[in-house]
Amino acid sequence: MTDQESRKVLVTGGSGFIGTHVVDALIREGVVVLNLDTLPPPEEAQHPHWRQCDILDVASLKERVDEFRPAEVVHLAARTDMGGETVEDYATNSEGTANVLQVLESSESVERVVFTSTQFVVGPGRPPVNDEDYRPHTIYGESKVEAERLVQRTRSHYAWTIIRPTNIWGPLHPRYTDEFWRVLKRGLYFHPGRTPVVRSYGYVKNVVYQIQCILRSPHSQVDRQVYYLGDEPIDLLDWVDAFSIALADRPARVVPRPMFRLVALAGDVAVGLGINAPIFSSRYRSMTEDYWTPTDRTLTEFGPPPYSLQEGVDETVEWLRGQGSFWE
Repeated sequence: MTDQESRKVLVTGGSGFIGTHVVDALIREGVVVLNLDTLPPPEEAQHPHWRQCDILDVASLKERVDEFRPAEVVHLAARTDMGGETVEDYATNSEGTANVLQVLESSESVERVVFTSTQFVVGPGRPPVNDEDYRPHTIYGESKVEAERLVQRTRSHYAWTIIRPTNIWGPLHPRYTDEFWRVLKRGLYFHPGRTPVVRSYGYVKNVVYQIQCILRSPHSQVDRQVYYLGDEPIDLLDWVDAFSIALADRPARVVPRPMFRLVALAGDVAVGLGINAPIFSSRYRSMTEDYWTPTDRTLTEFGPPPYSLQEGVDETVEWLRGQGSFWE
């Protein structure tokens, strides 16, 4: 048996978007993988590596961990949508992380853990001055601040690292398919002007590569460290155009910002009357506001990501071609 074949990695939330790609990469490495998730993975080939488990059920979680005895853990399980109204709606992120910490503290096999947070722990504007300079963006971001603080207060026997993924995209994305890519394909997307809007995005396989780098790095390098995961910041229009050309054979339509702003104000009136509107002021702000994150440290320590923007777009579009309903 090789070292890789005996290496055990536990992934919580391994049936989710990023988790499915992490599990796939670990299987390809030849390691022993266990995915704990409430739902089965979307890829049938990963079903043998999945066991049903809700991290809010601490007894069930402990039973699974004690049975598997992992050396490494990638904690991805979370509620990530923006539909919650209070922080309590995101109990999986805070209470779930507390349960994971409790169980791992009593596990003698665990040597290192990667805890997944989000770039939303710091909203748009100035970059953070340190890892605990929080300005959470959205209630989801607030819940992840709570989770980070739990990790930072733990007195663990294992090395831990917090990762803050940026806007991650690629095959299997649960929302972009209908909310963005389908709109682009139909020519219904309009971009607010040509003034650069700097954003942080990450192709999912590049982010998985960065997670693998953390797992392979010496404890002294990554222990109690925080990394933003993703690609170099990019002008939003460049990212949009790459997909628009691939899906619609043309760059995205650009509307002057003053005109776009007027449409957003009209949308505010429509929303106030209970009418759905595609553009309103808060969406206008989100489309025209810089929101970049300091991924430079990650890129310096772990090197350039293996996939270019175009390669990521090509792979994503190839996946979309296999989604029959997308092209209807």
